[in-house]
Amino acid sequence: MMKLLRFSIHLFSLFTKGLSAQQIIDGQIFTPGIAIIDAPQPNTPLGGDFLQIALDVSSDGKLQLPPYPKDPRSAIWNITIFLSSYTTGKNLTISNGTASAGNASLGEIMLQEPASTVKHVNWVWPDCLVGNGAPTDGSSSRGLYNISIRQNFRLNGSDEYTIFDLPIQVTNYIPQESNRPSCDSLNNALLSPEALNASANSFTRIPGTSIQTTSTETGIGGTKPDASPEDGLGAGARVECRNIVCFIWIATVALMLTL
Repeated sequence: MMKLLRFSIHLFSLFTKGLSAQQIIDGQIFTPGIAIIDAPQPNTPLGGDFLQIALDVSSDGKLQLPPYPKDPRSAIWNITIFLSSYTTGKNLTISNGTASAGNASLGEIMLQEPASTVKHVNWVWPDCLVGNGAPTDGSSSRGLYNISIRQNFRLNGSDEYTIFDLPIQVTNYIPQESNRPSCDSLNNALLSPEALNASANSFTRIPGTSIQTTSTETGIGGTKPDASPEDGLGAGARVECRNIVCFIWIATVALMLTL
């Protein structure tokens, strides 16, 4: 019971942190960059054979797909993704732009499905996440994680680098399979939240903001020339609950705290 209580408290802490770090409109999660997350939803219990992520890189059709014109006003240069947790100490590479053997880490996200505005990430869960249910002791690598999405992009003439964290629960059943990569081969050092915040732009894109492609108007925001997709766990924009699903998540967390 105490282990479940501690897990619930950690879950509540992570979810309330997410409530200040993202905006959800009609099930779409608006990151502080151009990409929109269609799936998974925040705080979803996940498992199965793969971690599956759906990213709309056109921002609902407002931005064309690569290749971009020369010196575009708006573009996504690259997206890197990590699965990170200060609770477990893991920071696992999902995609850093270079595919590794057996696709243990994936190649450049923007080059996948070249004709599709939605990029579907299918990442094989590594071996340390095999199991079922919430973690039962401190040695487990299962539990609470953030899908940490880092975007290098240009919006309306301004180059930006942002870090956005989507909280999930690795608590559903993940079967033992021979093709699962080792966590050690994917793990990176964790940077502190302060170091990560310093590496990224303090930038929030308001949903509905126009995306210029040929305009000569001055863009918004500043640049971060020394920013790069470093290791660790970051933060993003803010959350607003605008549909019943979001309120159900909050009620679910509250219920878990009463167990």
